Amino acid sequence: MTQDGDLDSLVRQRIRGLRVARGWSLDDLAARCYLSPSTLSRIETGHRRIALDQLAPIARALGTTLDQLVESADDEDVVIRPRRDEVRGMTIWMLSAEDGPHGVSVAKMRITRPEPRRGTDELKVHPGRDWFTVLSGTVVLFLGERTIVVKAGEAAEFSTMIPHAFGAQDGPAEILCILDHAGHRTHLLPSP
Repeated sequence: MTQDGDLDSLVRQRIRGLRVARGWSLDDLAARCYLSPSTLSRIETGHRRIALDQLAPIARALGTTLDQLVESADDEDVVIRPRRDEVRGMTIWMLSAEDGPHGVSVAKMRITRPEPRRGTDELKVHPGRDWFTVLSGTVVLFLGERTIVVKAGEAAEFSTMIPHAFGAQDGPAEILCILDHAGHRTHLLPSP
């Protein structure tokens, strides 16, 4: 089977799988996407070609996007491999696509560098907001003139227009962070 045939089959399986997972009959889905039940049945079973003008309302009715419905089943992106940044003392696992939904990125970070030094250029400023929760260890957050200790199980959210930097206290720390586009560029791109 060609790659196009594989994708076509995968899209059909996804449509049926999402419909069944919601407990919907063909009639239920048909009412939501304004197609006939027989058309949907033929689409799911491969007895009818899938037209783009049919996929959009089907995806919308199933609560997904057209992109998600037709995305490749390539296994290359299943394993998330860490990226080490020795200069900044971090290991980063990108948990979302580089340009995630709504312009945000989700990453897990293991921080081994000690808390930053005041009076250096380590404190960064960029538009937006950052959010993180500490999974293990303790993180020291410098936020303007404040020093904030964030322990495992706690979270922090702050305006990134305030000069900020963070590091681990008394050993490595792991955080889960959500960053907007500017935060992604500032905190996750490899250091120069």
